[in-house]
Amino acid sequence: MKISAQEEYGLRCLVQLARAEVDDESLTLSQIADREGLSVANAGKLMWILVKAGLVQSQRGANGGYTLARPASDIRLNEVIRILDEDTVDRFCKTHTGVLDACIHTSDCGIRPVIVGLHEIVQNALAEITLAQLIGSEANVDERLHQIQKLQDRLGPMRTVEGSSFRLPSSRRAT
Repeated sequence: MKISAQEEYGLRCLVQLARAEVDDESLTLSQIADREGLSVANAGKLMWILVKAGLVQSQRGANGGYTLARPASDIRLNEVIRILDEDTVDRFCKTHTGVLDACIHTSDCGIRPVIVGLHEIVQNALAEITLAQLIGSEANVDERLHQIQKLQDRLGPMRTVEGSSFRLPSSRRAT
């Protein structure tokens, strides 16, 4: 999985708001941009997307600024990535057509289930992580990811496709 700049910077802006939430503060657009090394215009675009999606709220005025619309502990990373994702798995086949207008494998493709399966695995892992968990130390976040990995290892068999292993999500496993 590739994380786009929009996803990375949007997530970083949300982490700043999650940190501010701990102190019951709001952040101005300039503060968010400065703390993340972004232009105010780029931070503004990200905040517009996040406000429109309902993850962030903005308040005008002297005491205004941006805050999370819900507690950081209620915001899961799969939701954040889905909102910020510019190239969804649904569009994958449409954006990888080569020099043609449409992919020649649209009716029968052995690659599509691998791409969809990997996407679902990543989404399921991201669903286990909240924004609040990202404001801790890197070691704590790393430990949480390893806990998720251990859980995934207990969930079911791995399938091998030409030397690489992946777990099919439960919705795709043969019964």
